[in-house]
Amino acid sequence: MISVSKLLCGLDAEGDGLRYDAADESSKPQITEDRQRRPVVVWNATKQCNLACEHCYAGADCERAPGELSTAEGRALIDDLADYGVPVLLFSGGEPLVREDLSTLVAYAADRGIRPVLSTNGTLLTRERARALRDAGLKYAGVSVDGLRDRNDRIRGQTGAFDAAVRGIEACLDVGLKTGLRYTITEHNVEDLQGVVDLLVDVGVDRFCFYHLDYGGRGADIADADLSPEATREAVTQLCDLTRAYHDRGEAIETLLVGNYADAGYLVEYAAREIGTDQAAAVRQYLERNGGDPTGERVADVDPVGNVHLTQFWQGYALGNVRDRPFGAIWEDESNPLLSALRARERHLQGRCRECAYQDICRGGSRLRALAEHDDPFAPDPKCYLREREREAGLTTERSTGESAAD
Repeated sequence: MISVSKLLCGLDAEGDGLRYDAADESSKPQITEDRQRRPVVVWNATKQCNLACEHCYAGADCERAPGELSTAEGRALIDDLADYGVPVLLFSGGEPLVREDLSTLVAYAADRGIRPVLSTNGTLLTRERARALRDAGLKYAGVSVDGLRDRNDRIRGQTGAFDAAVRGIEACLDVGLKTGLRYTITEHNVEDLQGVVDLLVDVGVDRFCFYHLDYGGRGADIADADLSPEATREAVTQLCDLTRAYHDRGEAIETLLVGNYADAGYLVEYAAREIGTDQAAAVRQYLERNGGDPTGERVADVDPVGNVHLTQFWQGYALGNVRDRPFGAIWEDESNPLLSALRARERHLQGRCRECAYQDICRGGSRLRALAEHDDPFAPDPKCYLREREREAGLTTERSTGESAAD
């Protein structure tokens, strides 16, 4: 994740230590005081879902997958992750709220010292369920809303999904559970970006996570609906402008970009162009600490039956299964050639990524999109929207005068 509000507006957040090793700069209680040394883990706790979203990376279905981890196996997984030092466990799906034991598992994670958070479509969140999750120790619920009413319901495959999700958000806010928006940007909903932000700010939401489409699960089936590089650039510019406008009005909304580390280079260029080169240099320093695309390093995924994946979007390739080996043993096993290569990807990146001036803060972007587009995980990410002059010149921390390469 890249925090637009932190980098452009200086907003404190509880993830500053985790992402930027900047806990001492924040007045907020921190997830961890130090930059993470173990991955954030996404657990797709079930494949079952009550919706049928067109971009679902997990390829969720109306039924549970055969052999999903039981409650006892879920506890064993949480013990395993806690012993390994995982800082955050994101309960995802499918729709995790279809699991009747979700509160039990959340409480177990919290008791083991892992920060439990939730990714949900929100339609099953009542005030009672939200209160139970809060009391169990849930720290955050990210609710997916992919447009205003008509567009969201078309994307999510069910009339009424938008209104139900907003009711779910309101239920969380009513019981004091921190809640935010998850929004995947495609051609099908980009026109609603500002409208969704404006609406949910009015509802009381102050955290917005904007996901670029990754080409996994059903997301691969709609790759032709992905934004072009130029349209992506326009959408990211709009989000940056919108974030700054809200902050200028005193609305301390937190906005984050997820899934395309071309955003890192672009935020440096945006800061140089719109704010100044001193701010751009500071942005670059934070992003150097962040370390670029986290696939195979700072994020991991466990699917409903226990397979470990390089990221939640890369469900088609498994490193091993937690029923056979501990998570840490799987994650540390660099005899796997793909895992090893991803962790030394600078030696393997090809084309424009190899010589890019922003490679150190991007690290090539999505290797899954590269694989889907070029049948090679080290080819260029087709969603890079940096211009040639930006990739060649960049803005280094040493540059303190002159125009950005975008001008």
